[in-house]
Amino acid sequence: MSDSPNTDQRLADISAWLTQLDAPNTLPDSLRVASADASFRRYFRVDAVDGRTLIVMDAPPPQEDVRPFLHVAELFGKTGITVPQVLAKDVAKGFLLLSDLGSTTYLKQLNADTAHKLYLDAIDALILLQVQSRPGQLPEYDRAALHRELMLFPDWYLGQHRGARLSDAQTASLNQVMEVLLSNNLAQAQVYVHRDYHSRNLMVLEKGNPGILDFQDALYGPITYDLVSLLRDAYIQWDEEMVLDWAIRYWERARRAGLPVSHDVDAFYKDFEFMGLQRHLKVLGIFARLYHRDGKDGYLKDIPLVMDYTRKTAYRYKEFAPLIKLLDTLDENTTDVGYTF
Repeated sequence: MSDSPNTDQRLADISAWLTQLDAPNTLPDSLRVASADASFRRYFRVDAVDGRTLIVMDAPPPQEDVRPFLHVAELFGKTGITVPQVLAKDVAKGFLLLSDLGSTTYLKQLNADTAHKLYLDAIDALILLQVQSRPGQLPEYDRAALHRELMLFPDWYLGQHRGARLSDAQTASLNQVMEVLLSNNLAQAQVYVHRDYHSRNLMVLEKGNPGILDFQDALYGPITYDLVSLLRDAYIQWDEEMVLDWAIRYWERARRAGLPVSHDVDAFYKDFEFMGLQRHLKVLGIFARLYHRDGKDGYLKDIPLVMDYTRKTAYRYKEFAPLIKLLDTLDENTTDVGYTF
């Protein structure tokens, strides 16, 4: 965003829009930055006359469209989970006025003392959402979407970020790994999928914890996806024993709630791991793309953790031996320029 609010035309437009609203009454001069994300969206906090603080989403067209957010906010809100309320909107301009879920993210609050309760709250909210899933309400997380995400890994992480050029044999082996992942992912039960259910998008609340943000890209897809986002978080890592404990607690609660998870805990955990590997490969590509295409270097520091998840999961299953071999070859041949191996 612009360093000077006076040169930021959209900020001036937001101020004018707030002034024209009949309700809720706000104090536009109090506008200040709340946060930004990996897209073109920005968020501002503004004071209301009644003493509340509210959030303004700035989603500039044509890069952004607020209609998916509005649809998912209504859909998810009806399930009983805590999402921002939409108080005013200008769809054409890309402005939304939302209730404020505070500024304390899970990432800020998580530590050895708080983690267990916070994660169980997040698991309960996830189950509450999933158990009310219905087909036809969200776009499907289908084969094309899952494959498109996987291709971010060779295109952006391997090609752009590491300068690698795969041989035909290596491309074939990577495609084989992707096919194993896709077959597993598509065989899983389908539910509402937030797609970024992690510590930066969950807010710590006294009532209705957690508050849930950044859900506009939600799809109808594999049941383990959001659990992986939560427990194998790109921004914070926990011991494998703790992750396993929380995953089993989810599995037990999901079964009691009637969700169609596997009746065998080992099969369920395999689904969790395979879904995680799909997500980790995608995230490696996304973080590389954010840097090389969008000039955002803040995510580079998170790549080592995601790669650690990737390697540990791939090591556990013989189906992914070609991926380990590829990564090992990549690390052995790293240079400052592009290369072929």
